[in-house]
Amino acid sequence: MAHVSKRKQETVAMLEKTIKSYPVVGIVNLQSVPASQLAKIREKLRDHMLLVMTKKNLMKIVFSKLESERKGISKLLDCFQGMPSLILSKESPFKIANLLAKNKTSAPAKEGQHAPHDLIISAGPTPFTPGPVIGELGMLGIKSGVENGKIVIKTDAKVAKAGEKINAKVASLLARLGIQPMEIGIKVNGIYENGEIYKREILDVDPAEYLSRLQHAYSGALGLTMEIGYVTKDNIKLLLAKAQRQAMGIAIEGNIVTKDTLSLILGKADIQSKTLKDKIGFTEG
Repeated sequence: MAHVSKRKQETVAMLEKTIKSYPVVGIVNLQSVPASQLAKIREKLRDHMLLVMTKKNLMKIVFSKLESERKGISKLLDCFQGMPSLILSKESPFKIANLLAKNKTSAPAKEGQHAPHDLIISAGPTPFTPGPVIGELGMLGIKSGVENGKIVIKTDAKVAKAGEKINAKVASLLARLGIQPMEIGIKVNGIYENGEIYKREILDVDPAEYLSRLQHAYSGALGLTMEIGYVTKDNIKLLLAKAQRQAMGIAIEGNIVTKDTLSLILGKADIQSKTLKDKIGFTEG
């Protein structure tokens, strides 16, 4: 590190020491996050994570130094997007992502931004009085009319598709209608834990959906073990119950009399007897 100034060496040493205190290290994107909101988020989440803002080249040096004892941590360099910053925690990567996702606020759309989802203007009354706005709505393909002195949108209208750039007219209209489709918050780029890097696409899963997937996977695995007769502590009682049902079925079908099958076999015989009588037209008396 001869090419690095003494001040930077001290910063790197302090950063390295700080990172070593946390098992989970992440890279987040602070781009477009206003300083006022960032301060609020840091205050809310200070008991769960530490946000450290530093230069990219210093993070690269630290990751390189830590690679020998935290194998794979250098792969976080691939997560440098936007305005990268460090996030350190003792929580799980999924909990960190969930906490950050919950601390987002809505914001007006600006020209040139990409729509986060299909932007729909719903049918209904607007605050606009008749005037040039009707023409503006028409240019955007929005059907409108006038009722009780106010402009009314006749049918739901899609003004931008998910991922599409928002133009100035759409941004202006959404703002005047009080629609704020954008979200401002800290975005997770990737989180390192125990040699693994969890990217945003893995972490960005709704907890309810994640639980549903786990339950579905568990049900599928349990069904498979039941089908092939693979014994585990979770299915042993179910397999024994299944075996008992199958044994009872075979015993009843083969008229094998036991204390458990006697009443069932007699019942079967009674039904068969009645069926036979009906077929031959037999009547008593």
